Amino acid sequence: MFFSLIAIAAVIALFVIISRQQTRIGLIERELGALRSLVLSGVPQPAPKAGAATEGAAAEAPAAVAEAAAPPASEPVPAETAATTPDAPKVDMPAEAGEGTSAEPTRPAESAQTATPAEAPAPAMAARDVETALGTRWAVWVGGIALALGGLFLIRYTIEAGIFGPGVRLTMAGILGLVLVAGAEFVRRTGFRVPVQGAAGAYIPSILTAAGAFILFGTVYAAHGIYGFIGPALAFTLLGAIGIATIAAALVHGLALAGIGLLGAMVTPALVASQAPNPWALFVYLAIVLAATAAIARIRDWKALVAAAFAGTGIWTILYMTDAPEVNLASVMFISLATLAVLAFVWLALFLITGRDEAEPGFDWPSIVPGLFVALTALGLSVDPVFANAGYALHGAVLLAALVAVTLYRPRALPLVFAAGLATVLIYLGIIPPATIGADALDAGLGAEPLAASGALTFRVGIALALVFIGAGFWDARRFAASAPVRSASWAAWAVIAPLVVLTALWLTFGDIDRDLGYALPGLLLVLVFVGGGEWIARSEEPPLAGGPAVSFALGGAGVAGLLMLHMAFSSGWTTVLLGAAAIVPALATRWRSYPVLGWIAVGAAVAVLGRVAFDPTIVGAAALSRTPVFNWLLLGYGVPAFAFGFAAWQLARTTNGRPRLAMEAASALFALLTIAMLVRHAMHGGVIDTGPVTLGEQAIYTLIALGAGAILVAIDMRSPSSVLRYGSMAAGVVSAGLIVIQHFMVLNPLVTDESTGTIPFFNLLFLAYLLPAVAAGALALYVRDKRPRWYAAMLALVAALLAFAYATLSVRRLFKGEFIGLWSGLGQLETYTYSALWLVIGVALLTAGVWLRSQVLRIASAVLIAVAVLKVFLFDMSELEGVLRALSFIGLGAVLIGIGLFYQRLLTRAARER
Repeated sequence: MFFSLIAIAAVIALFVIISRQQTRIGLIERELGALRSLVLSGVPQPAPKAGAATEGAAAEAPAAVAEAAAPPASEPVPAETAATTPDAPKVDMPAEAGEGTSAEPTRPAESAQTATPAEAPAPAMAARDVETALGTRWAVWVGGIALALGGLFLIRYTIEAGIFGPGVRLTMAGILGLVLVAGAEFVRRTGFRVPVQGAAGAYIPSILTAAGAFILFGTVYAAHGIYGFIGPALAFTLLGAIGIATIAAALVHGLALAGIGLLGAMVTPALVASQAPNPWALFVYLAIVLAATAAIARIRDWKALVAAAFAGTGIWTILYMTDAPEVNLASVMFISLATLAVLAFVWLALFLITGRDEAEPGFDWPSIVPGLFVALTALGLSVDPVFANAGYALHGAVLLAALVAVTLYRPRALPLVFAAGLATVLIYLGIIPPATIGADALDAGLGAEPLAASGALTFRVGIALALVFIGAGFWDARRFAASAPVRSASWAAWAVIAPLVVLTALWLTFGDIDRDLGYALPGLLLVLVFVGGGEWIARSEEPPLAGGPAVSFALGGAGVAGLLMLHMAFSSGWTTVLLGAAAIVPALATRWRSYPVLGWIAVGAAVAVLGRVAFDPTIVGAAALSRTPVFNWLLLGYGVPAFAFGFAAWQLARTTNGRPRLAMEAASALFALLTIAMLVRHAMHGGVIDTGPVTLGEQAIYTLIALGAGAILVAIDMRSPSSVLRYGSMAAGVVSAGLIVIQHFMVLNPLVTDESTGTIPFFNLLFLAYLLPAVAAGALALYVRDKRPRWYAAMLALVAALLAFAYATLSVRRLFKGEFIGLWSGLGQLETYTYSALWLVIGVALLTAGVWLRSQVLRIASAVLIAVAVLKVFLFDMSELEGVLRALSFIGLGAVLIGIGLFYQRLLTRAARER
């Protein structure tokens, strides 16, 4: 019922369209006759109005273009021309006024008038667009669908009515399909064109062919699956032949028909049921369909079609490997290698078809699909326990090597080497036992066994694959170093990534993790090979020895291989020390080669050392760390890298002088400060680096280190300006101020903790925790006055003043209370008076320093401190002190305040005179 309504609507629409077109044709004929008579008479006439002539011109232009573009009637229409007509460029030509005016030049005024766009109303244009769509596209598509469904409905009607037997019904359906195909060819050969803009998507011959192919597919399937007239082999052959023929017909009917044929061909194995399916029949059939599709797609350059064909073949392969009760390995290898052969010798045979240079930049994106599925096949053969135990991992390695070989032969198949590399990496990461890499917590989810099987075959295959990637990678990286840098870099990347992963996986799986010289030697060989390969590639660059991305990957791989070699050959402590010292090697290499990557390799060594000390701050483990102060593994583990990084920065400053040099300077400063901090913590905790609570003395060392780091970063920034150093130095100062406020004044203050301040009168805990940080903060404030924002210098000056005030106050407390100065011991009268006098003296000192240094912050601090002293005298001393101490307190306060007043008066008077 639904399709009947569609058919009636289509007929009505066609009737309306034909009626309107006849009216327009009559109007155009009358206008053309009048214009021709005027032109022949020679009487000049003004340009016709846009509203009167535009409609006729718009209706006539497509016909004129089609007539001009059509070949003579005696010449046959080329198939390629007919198929590409919908995709031909659109040509805008004016409507011909008549035969007599076609050769006359147009005057400028007339051309300007006739070129004026018609001012047709928007609703009228919309109406014509809908009309064109109904008449040229919708009607054709509805008609094609109706023909296809009509054939199926006819078969259904004969079944329900019992008019004909099954054989006759299938014969009639087959004849209808063939008639539609033949009719499509007849329409195409009679010179059918699609001159109307927007009608290219409704090419009638291709739609008729698609409808016929659809009916033929249904007929053959019914003959096999419903009635059983033909066996599986014949049905399989017929359906495949129809699919391939439909794809071949797409050469003259367009891409849409090819898609229909490919879909039918790929669905055919699922439609044909068999009691004993033969994998060889399936994969030989798929290989034929794939080769035919690739050849046709190559002629028309239909990338989406060939990608779909590769995807269909790959999906069938994966489904067979996962669902078949017993996999035929030979057939799987056949279809995988056939896929690569079609890719290399059919689809990518550019020089035979188009004459294009395969060495041009870029890659062929349809190659991603076969690379993905062949790599998945190899991954399944290597990882699945059933396949791996049967020795199929060797066949998986053959497929991976074949992917690399095809990429060598066809450079535009670059995605294949990525697929092979990723599959290799996944396979060998999967053989690592989880417990080896510290994944015990994941054993419940992953299991204690590795994801992939490991054995002697895996070991040998890994070595072979590593050699394949090294040889092919460096060969092609050098080959394209000058013409295609991205392709060269891709090859160089996989030439180092795959061997490094294989070596690491084999070491973690079969070797001794603590120390194994048997794996350290291959690591050293990889270092030499990668360095030699990078130099070999660099000599073929344009200009030579430029150190491009391919060279960077090769030398970067050498750095990583060196890191692995050190881990394999030495214990934890020596690995850290030697890795830090190794940063000197790439820095020294910049004397002979100006490769940008050399400096970053040194930075990578610094990052690796930082990662090691973060993982194990004791360098050699807590149990093996000596309790001897200073001269222990901490001095070597932190001090040697600090010295090496500093030397590397100095060397880079003399050669490349870029960002790596700044990073190495910062790393050197950081490790120098870490050396001091770790030695202090080691000494203050009795030779044990633990997570115990931090004492005030230890915190004082950290504060001094942070302040020193801020000063060092400022000095480096002044030599080589950098936003990183600028903000890093200010961050160090802000962190230092925060630590002082929180730790020194609040959490670890001896007044609160009652911690021992030591027995030495002057060089005690107060000296370390308050006086030295005050001097350091004050010196840093003076150093950054003209180098950093004012608020930063003011903050440091204020912190220095507070630390000095705290040191003086706590020293007075210690003078009266001794080693322990907790608040619980109370205050004496003489101690209370001493605080008042001391604060006044400090206030005067701050005022003097503020005037001398022209620091408003110090002057404000002195005013605040004196105000506090005044409040203490009037609020506290008046009630707590007695006798002469109370009098002396007020006398001293008055004398100081008067002296300050006289000082400010003289200061202001001098300033007024200078004006």
